[in-house]
Amino acid sequence: MYGSDSSEWEVACRSGEFIASRIDGYKYDVYEIFARFGRWQLVAFKKKDAMKVTFPEGARPEIDKTDFSVNVLGEKVKFDYVYIVQHGAPGESGQLQGYLEMLGIPFSTCSSAISAIAFDKYACKSYIRDLGIVKCAPDTFVHKGEDIRGFAAETARKLRFPVFVKPTIGGSSFGVTCVKEAKDLVTAVNYAFAEGPTVLVEQGISGREFTCAAYRTGGEIKTLPIIEIITENEYFDYDAKYNGHSREVCPAEASDEIVHLVRSTTSKIYSNLGCAGVVRMDYILAEDGLYFLEVNTIPGMTSASLVPKMVRAAGIDMTDFLSDIIENG
Repeated sequence: MYGSDSSEWEVACRSGEFIASRIDGYKYDVYEIFARFGRWQLVAFKKKDAMKVTFPEGARPEIDKTDFSVNVLGEKVKFDYVYIVQHGAPGESGQLQGYLEMLGIPFSTCSSAISAIAFDKYACKSYIRDLGIVKCAPDTFVHKGEDIRGFAAETARKLRFPVFVKPTIGGSSFGVTCVKEAKDLVTAVNYAFAEGPTVLVEQGISGREFTCAAYRTGGEIKTLPIIEIITENEYFDYDAKYNGHSREVCPAEASDEIVHLVRSTTSKIYSNLGCAGVVRMDYILAEDGLYFLEVNTIPGMTSASLVPKMVRAAGIDMTDFLSDIIENG
């Protein structure tokens, strides 16, 4: 199930199409659902050992939300598992998970409650800060409708520049600005409000950027090889992520101590949050320790995305990995 109601919907489609192409077609019937703004449509399906059938736009069967089923060529199909690949709401915010939980249909991600916490950068950071297992950058937080100029003045007093202004929901760096001077804060906050009703401003942390993913299999949490992100841009923004302006070294060229720190911290966050499925954690390693950036409960899954790179570096076949998530997540 891919697409979303957010600015990331096209990235989610690419992720969803990649996953659909890698799910074991000998074990599962695979149905691709595009979902955006409440309209859920069947894009394509492939039954075990059969050819893929794709529906043209305008002739896509509508999903019946009363029981999460679809009528396909005269046959009623009730889905029994959902691999969620929605970056942003409703699939990453917990709303879709809540719907599936009420119907008793299993899915590939964290629960609705954990998804909701992790989706909000401020709520998630507050939760993780209290765990005491990783450092968190100093920050300020504001709701739309509050005194933005007063907030900007308070932020300038409290934090050192540069700072990162970001919407608390969403990903792919939409709405994010690196601000170097106090005079630019109000504009950056208003820009971030285009993506959501709350904004987080974080003090910039200088260091090496690492990311690591964890998943559960056989009752235990496993981590994948860590990646170091080296960007040509000022930071790892949308352009760096999707237009080739970054180098993603996998596995990272780092000491055993650093690798252990990143992987063990990832495992602890995954366990303490109560995550499920494959979840990616992002960090900055500064001189005074490892700083938490964010949790991605539905990380990008295109062929060029970070998690598939980690899976390949681990020597795991992508189809086997997805089967593991479906069977054991």
